[in-house]
Amino acid sequence: MLADEAPFQTIIEPFRIHSIEPMRMTTRPERAAALAAVGYNLFGLRATDVLIDLLSDSGTGAMSAEQWAGLQRGNEAYAGAPSFYRFRDAVTRLFPFRHVLPTHQGRAAEKILFSVVAGPGRVIPNNTHFDTTRANIEFTGAEAIDLPVPEGLAPSIRQPFKGNMDVAALERLLAEQPDRVPLVMLTVTNNSGGGQPVSMSNMRAVRAVCDKFGKALFLDACRFAENAWFIKTRESGYAEVPVPDIVREMAALADGMTMSAKKDPLANIGGWLAMNDDSLAEQCRSLEILTEGFPTYGGLAGRDLEAIAQGLSEAVDEDYLRYRTRSVAYLGEALESAGIPVVVPFGGHAVFIDARALLPHLDPLHYPGQALACALYLEGGVRGCEVGTVMFGLHPDGSETPAALDLVRLAIPRRTYTQSHIDYVIEVALRVAKKAGDLPGLRIVSQPRQLRHFTARFVPLS
Repeated sequence: MLADEAPFQTIIEPFRIHSIEPMRMTTRPERAAALAAVGYNLFGLRATDVLIDLLSDSGTGAMSAEQWAGLQRGNEAYAGAPSFYRFRDAVTRLFPFRHVLPTHQGRAAEKILFSVVAGPGRVIPNNTHFDTTRANIEFTGAEAIDLPVPEGLAPSIRQPFKGNMDVAALERLLAEQPDRVPLVMLTVTNNSGGGQPVSMSNMRAVRAVCDKFGKALFLDACRFAENAWFIKTRESGYAEVPVPDIVREMAALADGMTMSAKKDPLANIGGWLAMNDDSLAEQCRSLEILTEGFPTYGGLAGRDLEAIAQGLSEAVDEDYLRYRTRSVAYLGEALESAGIPVVVPFGGHAVFIDARALLPHLDPLHYPGQALACALYLEGGVRGCEVGTVMFGLHPDGSETPAALDLVRLAIPRRTYTQSHIDYVIEVALRVAKKAGDLPGLRIVSQPRQLRHFTARFVPLS
């Protein structure tokens, strides 16, 4: 493109559709019956009763032709399969840690890590823990502490890196309770905070505090490529730096990582735990053998390792990342221009509607996020996910308080939906917003003590 040419405004997918999956149209009465049958919990719905499924971007994307070809190369040897070494080499080209332990998905990596380093009396700080990270920490008896920057809790404030960690708060915590903190986590991008990215300067500052107090820094790096793209496009000094180099710089600031390969690595299953510490790796490897499998397959088939290896190279392609982030922003901009309150600026994997602002007549303990998510499904078969008081309001001691935010996440699967699908989502959201003041809250009638958002049942308030 010549320097004086304006960029095209039309967002096109940088791929062609190779195969299709049919979608079943449903009626409003069918959706109302399905919603009541599962206790108004969208996780309980059959996928065939959902038209546009934005519940999660985890493992829901479409694989490429090269990934499908890689499945044919999968070697299923119990130990030492060549598929493992292709997987390991693909990981270490971007994340050059000494030890790479494959797992069946990201929460398994969290389970192994926190089983070794956490426990009663321990504290794990993070910019913001996501649901399974928090649950795996609390399951050991440790405490998960969120340290987001203040602007990260203000959905309408438009700043480029609202996923950052509050470095001063981290330093105070480590100064006051140094012996309780085994390591520091940093989630990139910050999913619970609206999919917001973390700047490289913030990572460096967190690294400096960790060095000051002798603490390891681990990345929860599920959306590393999207985070790197935002560093390239939003942070001074990185516009000309290739995305893979930005990823390697992020990795160089850390001592280890957990990963769900179901997000940015473009696979339908898988993950890994990586680190530099030899002693920690030995303990984690022993637990992996006990719970996941031998360290050269770690709960995965060889063909899955091949799909991840190929996906890692595709995830850092800049044409893909430009399309990915621009298509998410297309949805967000349409909702914002219609007056629907959303978290800005838009992240890389989802648009987050501020349900508390859209439904101010509902008390947070009447779950405005869940109410709005149910309304979107009832109206047009669009399934989103509550990220708010249902997900984070219940504490280990059984008490309940409102979460910092009540959001509805519309997570866009990778390479799956076209622009016309997103236009339909916009139309559904606008219809729901017009009657937002009439939406009822919900009451929980049954729930587990942990991760209640997956299986709790609700009834609408009259």
